[in-house]
Amino acid sequence: MTERKVAFITGASRGIGKACAVHLARAGFDVAISARTVQEGEAREHSSTLKKSNTTPLPGSLEATAALVEAEGREAFMVPADLLDPASLGAAAARVLDQWGAPDVIVHNGRYIGPGHMDRFLDTPIDLLEKQIWANVLAPLTINRLLLPAMIRRGGGLVVNITSASGYADPTRAAGEGGWGMGYGISKGAFQRVAGFLAVELGDQGILCVNVQPGLIATERIAQDMAEFGIPLGAPADVMGALVAWLATEPEAKEYNGETIEAQYFVHERGLLPGWDGPEWRDNSIKYELAGHNLDELEKDLSQRNPAKT
Repeated sequence: MTERKVAFITGASRGIGKACAVHLARAGFDVAISARTVQEGEAREHSSTLKKSNTTPLPGSLEATAALVEAEGREAFMVPADLLDPASLGAAAARVLDQWGAPDVIVHNGRYIGPGHMDRFLDTPIDLLEKQIWANVLAPLTINRLLLPAMIRRGGGLVVNITSASGYADPTRAAGEGGWGMGYGISKGAFQRVAGFLAVELGDQGILCVNVQPGLIATERIAQDMAEFGIPLGAPADVMGALVAWLATEPEAKEYNGETIEAQYFVHERGLLPGWDGPEWRDNSIKYELAGHNLDELEKDLSQRNPAKT
């Protein structure tokens, strides 16, 4: 009997999470899916700014994603949870462990949705910055603490962190004018560092942790909410699904432990999504953080000028 392969995905009601669920199912995984929205048409606050409210339903739900997974011939297990509610995260993790055992793959795709995400710093209450740090950093770490011990006992597994270039880039414009809010950037910057720590601490116990940076992706929420802030549509979400499925099934993925993969370039270069023309050039003049690269060059130069004594 073939051993069950299991994936656990947050933010799986739509967008990148939904695409990852479908592609992992296609690759032979049963998929536990988590998000807040269980049924189509549920209304909750998803405005990115304190200046207004928006509770119009967004397309997508766990039920809809589950149907797509099952259409691929795999099982779907809905475990609703809220990233801002640690108790619900614990319950979701416990249900997966009890029902299916340790997952082979965790995909941390869910993030904070709500006011403050597209507001300027002086307009953003500190408690909204805290919520973004909790949802985008501490919630994934909470899930890891709950699931990684069982994964290690079983022999290891893959953790995929869906990161963002905003974690290592400065916006070219202020939030609301084509840029993004500080809470999003600083939380994604912190999340960016997690993979390296897990690779160092748990790599020899079979844990592979990889950052996947999507770039602009055409999700349902981007289409419905973000155009007014000057955020354009991007590549299809299937780019992310194809890459995550590759990481989950290819032995070569081990070479990327603790590293960041720029998803659109990687998928296009490898031909992982046939029919997609590749990333689009955008003249956005974003300034990326180069501190690590610069220090590396300085240290290399220093070592060459001061060879080790023998």
